[in-house]
Amino acid sequence: MESDQQMSESTSTKTALAVLLRAAREVARNSYSPYSRFRVGAALKLSNGEIATGTNVENTSYGLTICAERSAVVRAVAQFGPDIRIEAVAVANLNDAASPPCGACRQVLAEFIAPEAPVIFAAADGVRTMLFSELFPLAFELRPE
Repeated sequence: MESDQQMSESTSTKTALAVLLRAAREVARNSYSPYSRFRVGAALKLSNGEIATGTNVENTSYGLTICAERSAVVRAVAQFGPDIRIEAVAVANLNDAASPPCGACRQVLAEFIAPEAPVIFAAADGVRTMLFSELFPLAFELRPE
């Protein structure tokens, strides 16, 4: 049985994730996706308490398209510097489709996120929350000397 403190932490975590998901949905409206019409937004809760958002920006060559998650990471680094730490991630789209972060986004997130950070996203069976370590168990690591 959960203690009152555990229940309170669980409730505050759910509330924080709901706020992040709302921010991701809102920023998805700014998506530049004239080719796919797949409008995605991402919101990152940073350890400094700030929320950084990003949206997908497509390019006619497709290969130069940037996903919402990477867009949010780039914005967070630009605003708050390279020492950012991500405590939670939310990904939303306006197409009502499953949209967990892609492999490239997972690898970029891995650079800044704690393994136990929750990631919330649309899944085939509704909204799903996973720990980052469950979502991306084998991230590439290269430790600078």
